[in-house]
Amino acid sequence: MAFDDLAYTGTPHDRVPARRADPEWVADQFARPDVQLVPMWRDRCLLAAGVPIVATGHRSRQIAAAAGESVLLGLEDGTPVFAADLSAVDEPTALRLSAAQESTDLRRLAARLSHPQAATLAYARGLLHWNRHTRFCGVCGSPARSAQAGHVRVCTALDCARVLFPRIEPAVIVLIESPGAEPRCLLARHHGADPDSFSLLAGFVEIGESLEGTVRREAAEEAGVTVGTVTYQGSQGWPFPSGMMIGFVGQALDDRIDVDGAELLEARWFTRGEVVERIVDGPGAGPADSIGGWLLRSWAGLGASPEVRP
Repeated sequence: MAFDDLAYTGTPHDRVPARRADPEWVADQFARPDVQLVPMWRDRCLLAAGVPIVATGHRSRQIAAAAGESVLLGLEDGTPVFAADLSAVDEPTALRLSAAQESTDLRRLAARLSHPQAATLAYARGLLHWNRHTRFCGVCGSPARSAQAGHVRVCTALDCARVLFPRIEPAVIVLIESPGAEPRCLLARHHGADPDSFSLLAGFVEIGESLEGTVRREAAEEAGVTVGTVTYQGSQGWPFPSGMMIGFVGQALDDRIDVDGAELLEARWFTRGEVVERIVDGPGAGPADSIGGWLLRSWAGLGASPEVRP
């Protein structure tokens, strides 16, 4: 399975880091007649006839005037693309300003969007969310202002002036293989999951850990499985709100399982045939937009989920 099958990856923009620090250049880009503006409301996409709104012309300027924050996503084939946060107004006002009929969560849309569309909306969502939730300096508590077209915030206190960058929270997700001649992988049922809802293990990276160390710790803590070799497979931006999912395959040193009873209710080894049966005729491989499903389908020898458009 190709890495390009992952949702939210590969935004089609030149992010112009050397130019976006120039306020005059950014203003000139927004004043261009071909400028495009992606509006969002409280992390939700705004739709007309089921299609995400991309405003142009006079409407883009109306939206920007009402927005709490606008950011530059970059240039797409030379065309400037911005995103605007309408969270400061109520939903009916946001719909009216953007000529939208409804708002919805991006993950509900992902299966019917092209990869560039989904990646653009994920990028906009994550950057706008960070700006909206980083109003104050974490060191001195003074207000922070937007800079570099929304990609940086700066503390306004002269004796602090701390530069704040978007926070990314890395997490690992791992397909663990058992030892032995017959290929088997570990799937677990998490607390609160449906009786037949099994998935891969995942967890956030802690301070002072390597990614491989996180894989081994999570496997040991949650499932009582000892992992040896850990091999990187791919990564996925996960702006829900600020994650980065990093996928691995791990090799268990033995087939013993001892779930913690807190995070996991049960875990067991599944053969490749059982995984294929679950994907084709059963509950599936998990969310179609997730790297977890990508890892599982890849291990099972299946192609990309039919729910995800190439």
